[in-house]
Amino acid sequence: MAHIDLPDNILTSLATVLQQLQQHLPELKQATDFSASAFKWQDQQLKAIYQPRKIHLEDLKGIEKQKEKVIQNTLQFLNGLPANDVLLTGSRGTGKSSIVRALLTEYANQGLRLIEIERDDLSELPEIQKIIQHRPEKFIVYCDDLAFNAEDENYRSLKSVLDGSLQSGSSNFIIYATSNRRHLLPEFMHENTPVTRVDVPQYTELHPQEAIEEKISLSDRFGLWLSFYPMDQNLYLEIVEHYLHKAELPMNVEIRAEALRWCQARGQRSGRAAYQFSKHWIGSAQLKQL
Repeated sequence: MAHIDLPDNILTSLATVLQQLQQHLPELKQATDFSASAFKWQDQQLKAIYQPRKIHLEDLKGIEKQKEKVIQNTLQFLNGLPANDVLLTGSRGTGKSSIVRALLTEYANQGLRLIEIERDDLSELPEIQKIIQHRPEKFIVYCDDLAFNAEDENYRSLKSVLDGSLQSGSSNFIIYATSNRRHLLPEFMHENTPVTRVDVPQYTELHPQEAIEEKISLSDRFGLWLSFYPMDQNLYLEIVEHYLHKAELPMNVEIRAEALRWCQARGQRSGRAAYQFSKHWIGSAQLKQL
């Protein structure tokens, strides 16, 4: 076959076209590196997270009862004993997601692994099950800020995996989810109002109680519910003092006043706000020493 020399401008154009095509092509699937302790489900594959943020259970103050229950459930799971899927609900910034991440820090050396999944990818949970079904590790599949709107069908996939299919109940797979909503789906005032009128609109739910049961049935499939509540001022300041103590900084009247102003500016008195203020104050103090 004769060799054809293409002009440089054509070669450059072809290279540009190939580069543009490559950007739009789906990423090639790679084998999961199970040497990692944390993963993220993305582009239909498990992507390893090699340096997950370390959160320690002892740093989570004011939620001792919730910690006790979730630790017991996790230990049952790690030891091959019956354990429940867990739903953590309540106020923002109160430690729901931190507890789950702290479990990985505490029990990774016992074979615990964490897989983060987005709400919109829940329909792909069976694919995750297939990938890990023969692995010796124990996997918590974790969905943060889980909530659905009235038209979202993803919740049906979650229901199926939790309790509704013959494939559910895997011995090395459990679901932990956090949400600000107790029942995960929006609830409306009219759903608690008896239907008494005859001349209701033609698209009104004929059996409204069944629609309500459909919504509640999703959260019912989580065997363990843990609720989190707003904290008082004393607990907020105790958390600030805890982090300052770890950085070998004293708590004083000035810091106390600044910490209170910090949470007031955010309209939130929570463990998250306390941690963020502590980072701000500790970083400022260390910067002055440079």
